[in-house]
Amino acid sequence: MGLFIFKRFSVMIFTAICLTFIVFFLTNLHPNLEKLAKTQGNFRMDDQAVNTWLSNRGYLRSTHVKYGEWLGVLPGYVIQGHDEKIRGKCINPKNVVQLRIPKFCGILQGNWGNSTVFRTDVISILQTRLSLTGKLMLAVMLIMVPSALIFGILAGMREGSRTDRALSTVSIVTTATPEYVSGVILISIFASSAFGLKWFKGTATQAMENATIENFLLPVLTIALYGMGYIARMTRASMTEVMTSQYIRTARLKGLSFGRIVIKHALRNALIAPFTVIMLQFPWLLNGVVIVETLFNFKGFGWVLVQAAGNNDIDLLLGVAVVSVFVVLVTQLISDIGYVYLNPRIKVS
Repeated sequence: MGLFIFKRFSVMIFTAICLTFIVFFLTNLHPNLEKLAKTQGNFRMDDQAVNTWLSNRGYLRSTHVKYGEWLGVLPGYVIQGHDEKIRGKCINPKNVVQLRIPKFCGILQGNWGNSTVFRTDVISILQTRLSLTGKLMLAVMLIMVPSALIFGILAGMREGSRTDRALSTVSIVTTATPEYVSGVILISIFASSAFGLKWFKGTATQAMENATIENFLLPVLTIALYGMGYIARMTRASMTEVMTSQYIRTARLKGLSFGRIVIKHALRNALIAPFTVIMLQFPWLLNGVVIVETLFNFKGFGWVLVQAAGNNDIDLLLGVAVVSVFVVLVTQLISDIGYVYLNPRIKVS
């Protein structure tokens, strides 16, 4: 198992470098840099002024050198610009007298850059927004996973029954309905005066400070309904396949009760495929909350992604990419390890 984890970590590091380099390359294309220069400088700047601004700040150097500096494996640049000012990646512009200038100052050293929109360091923004999205994700998983597993198991226990058809229909409808549609429907029914209910009077923005049922349940339900149908369908398909297996028939012939057969023999094997799907929900939730957080004005990780992309905030976009890649790779590793423990037929060599 140790060798397996070591090999997977090696592959994860290589994958992370490739993915972050692709994002770094795309965000540092000249049109994006030109837009950044005009946003931070002057919208009326001509091409020569744009090139001067970018050159003074090290943006016009080769991509692999800039990527190595951003990563923290190459020394940060020091440039004396056309305005006679000395600028450097590791020089803090807010500190006039910097006693000791570090040689390396990339993300490996904890320097994730500064946001041009929020005017603060990227890592503090991500910590704050990730904690809010983490709270949202936890609430979604607590509702989505148990409900989806119960629906899938009940539907798969007796294939073709009335319960199976009803739960399968509900699962298909929830999966086929996008979040922006179900969110608007839930708001119209339960939070507006259109239907006269107005059960939920709070807003999701208030839930950032003090989450209650009134201000937090609607965004949670919007996300949970969409993901619940997919997990339920996967669980139902896996449960149906297990219930028709030979060892289940043997257990029935031995006279075991139906409930004991399901709980003791069928359930563990039926959860192998849904476990992988459940682990894949974490990266989907992290990046898939963009629509819901924007719709409900819940200023979490997805909201920050929209703000960074809309305002060409390069450092913040790169920080979001690093977090997203990390979550995807770690959840895949946990999924592979859990798959081995759930399925004894798989051996790790």
